[in-house]
Amino acid sequence: MQRIITQSIRSSCPRLVARPQGTQVFRSSCLLPRIQRGVPLRVREFANSPTLHKKKDKAKKASASASEPEENSNAPSEDPFDLSQLHIGISTAVARLKDDLSKLRAGGRFNTAVLESLRVQLSKDSKDSVKLGDLAQVVPKGGRMVTLLAAEEDHLKPLTSAIVSSNLSLTPQPDPHNALQLNIPIPPPTKESRDKNVQAAKQAFEKAAGVVRDSRGAMHKRLQDMQKKKLARPDDVRKAHDQMEKVTEQGQKEVKDAFEGAKKTLEQA
Repeated sequence: MQRIITQSIRSSCPRLVARPQGTQVFRSSCLLPRIQRGVPLRVREFANSPTLHKKKDKAKKASASASEPEENSNAPSEDPFDLSQLHIGISTAVARLKDDLSKLRAGGRFNTAVLESLRVQLSKDSKDSVKLGDLAQVVPKGGRMVTLLAAEEDHLKPLTSAIVSSNLSLTPQPDPHNALQLNIPIPPPTKESRDKNVQAAKQAFEKAAGVVRDSRGAMHKRLQDMQKKKLARPDDVRKAHDQMEKVTEQGQKEVKDAFEGAKKTLEQA
């Protein structure tokens, strides 16, 4: 019986080795799965790299150097002849003044941008408001009529309320042929309306002139600080001050010319 078992084991594993004492030792190749010859083995490599830690002082220096460009970009220039901030202030004032003047009625024509910028409250229970131009299309029809094309019929009532409650003195009327359209007659300009527009133009002019003066004051203060701290030669500061006065004078002239032109047009409307 023992001989039969030994023969069966040898047939299943030919590498089984018998020893004289009757003990048997299995080679490792008998217990492991066979690997086909000629197939390359895939070797997985592992690599460990040491972690580098910055010292606290170096980390602080790195963070400080990274924040320096941003701080330097916002810092005022030490060049006394750098009048860029003054130019920006004047350009902003002139552009805003021209935009305000363009919104006033001129020559009997109505600027649709004024109507589009009105705020419309869709619900009485909510304080949220939407620009009129986002709810309806404003189309001028000649100099005495403006049509309003609403996207939804439910918006007609809030649109009408916003126009009537404004200071434009306009009365929208529903169109008999289009349920989504409002017709807005533009009344002819009167002496009262002309005076009102001229007064509004004057207020816009004074506001723009104030911005120019403030820009000039900021530049003047910077030049004084540079002279006190001896960051520039006195002769350079004096020359820069003369240039500042010329730029400011030109800016005030641009503001005044824009107002005078608009005033003349409004008075003749």
